[in-house]
Amino acid sequence: MGVYRWARQRSPWIVHFNAASCNGCAIEFFTAMTPIYDTERFGIINTGNPKHADILVMTGGANHRNARVIKNIFWQMPAPKAVVAVGVCACSAGIFHDCYNMLGGVDKVIPVDVYVPGCAARPEAIIEGILRAAELLAESGGEGVGGD
Repeated sequence: MGVYRWARQRSPWIVHFNAASCNGCAIEFFTAMTPIYDTERFGIINTGNPKHADILVMTGGANHRNARVIKNIFWQMPAPKAVVAVGVCACSAGIFHDCYNMLGGVDKVIPVDVYVPGCAARPEAIIEGILRAAELLAESGGEGVGGD
């Protein structure tokens, strides 16, 4: 494994976006980033800038109002990149799937690489999903995972 792939797997930088959700998964995401779970031991760094991120962590479903924002965040991320959909709303819109304003899960707007189901998803599952996305980035060897 080359240095580039090793670094991608050992130090994934993530950016989080909370789309239309109840904030349950967002709270669990931020819980996973606390010292209790110590994600820094895996090299996971939470950044606020998509231009520095390797992995986009999405919570909440996609609707007509936030689809453009989701696409903009995704397009700002450098390749290779991965997307993790956290929670049932991000995976399939959950209980909101029949709402007039919902498009569905995040995969209706951008390609998703890892799905972490749950309502709300547990911090351990979120960390496992991020690490799986980091493995996908390392396996891709720089070609990109999520597509552009």
